[in-house]
Amino acid sequence: MIPLTRLFTLEYSLWFDWLLPALQRMGAPIPLGGTSNFFRAGLLAEIGGWDPYNVTEDADLGLRLARLGYRVEVMNSTTFEEANCRLSNWMRQRSRWLKGYLQTWLVHMRRPHRIIATTGWRGFLAVQLFVAGNVFSAMINPIMWTGFVFWITVNPPILNQLFPAPVLYLNLFALIFGNLVFVLLMVIGPLKRGWRSLAPYGLTAPAYWLLSSAAAYKALSQAIFRPHYWEKTDHVISKAARQKREDALKTHF
Repeated sequence: MIPLTRLFTLEYSLWFDWLLPALQRMGAPIPLGGTSNFFRAGLLAEIGGWDPYNVTEDADLGLRLARLGYRVEVMNSTTFEEANCRLSNWMRQRSRWLKGYLQTWLVHMRRPHRIIATTGWRGFLAVQLFVAGNVFSAMINPIMWTGFVFWITVNPPILNQLFPAPVLYLNLFALIFGNLVFVLLMVIGPLKRGWRSLAPYGLTAPAYWLLSSAAAYKALSQAIFRPHYWEKTDHVISKAARQKREDALKTHF
């Protein structure tokens, strides 16, 4: 059984505690998350607000701010968002996020020179890795692993003809080493907050990535046939989250 909530927490820790602050230090565009964003109201109105047709409107807004020359900073704070504990609910949320990232990338790549002009080539490459890369890596991962398993189990002669041994082994190294690096990142993700007990769950990340791959293909299908459909995510569904809400209401009301 996949420890869904723990892996969700590891993923959030890696994204908000490590990767987004790294993008800030680079001066690269930051695809905003959907919680705990603070904007100057006048500026938000000036740039047109959120795109109502983008299902990850905050990520799009982060890129648009960078493209227009504004700076986004990541604050050292905590958002007490509930980790998704139901697989069907997680799948709806994740496919919407990935569809929105795909939409965001397609919109901003219509005029890529604008991002290059304001953030440079470093910012442009960051958009490819952290926006398009999120979707593409989720889609390509099962294909690459299927090809690897097919190679070691069947080893058809035509494969050796198409890919000479040095090329084949170089790709194999990149596949295994790349996945190990991201497993390591998931392991160290919670350490910044002192959550050492969660670190071992990072070793189960490949199973979590398979779920992300399924969500990515669902996102691609919806991007084609239902591009602006917003799949709703249920919130406050765990016992712990319901108890926190009740305690907060008792405290403030």
